[in-house]
Amino acid sequence: MTSARLRRLCLALPGAEEVVQWGGVHVFKAGGRMFATLSPEGGALRHVAFKASPESFHVLTEAGSFMPAPYLARAQWVATDDLDALTDAEWRGYLVRAWRLVVLRLPKRLRAPLLAAADAGRMRA
Repeated sequence: MTSARLRRLCLALPGAEEVVQWGGVHVFKAGGRMFATLSPEGGALRHVAFKASPESFHVLTEAGSFMPAPYLARAQWVATDDLDALTDAEWRGYLVRAWRLVVLRLPKRLRAPLLAAADAGRMRA
């Protein structure tokens, strides 16, 4: 997986937008809420963090390639510098789930059109 492909995966999700903030961190949001970040690491975008379910948080952090994300671990965010920690399909699955976790917490007026767009596109994860 490359950082460019991760960006494309995030931006392909309904309503996803990218904002660069905090000194060059690419923050991916849906409905104004973060679901993933891609940060500079050693001159390249290599540090990835995303929202995880409680179960995925436990599995990913126990496996060793992921750690609790600094400042966001309490909200079940995980982080890694290893873009090869997961297969492309696994990355897609976790990013779709991160997006969905965030979207499900939006007010109904924002949530409904995003979920409808996801269902119309048959987004799976």
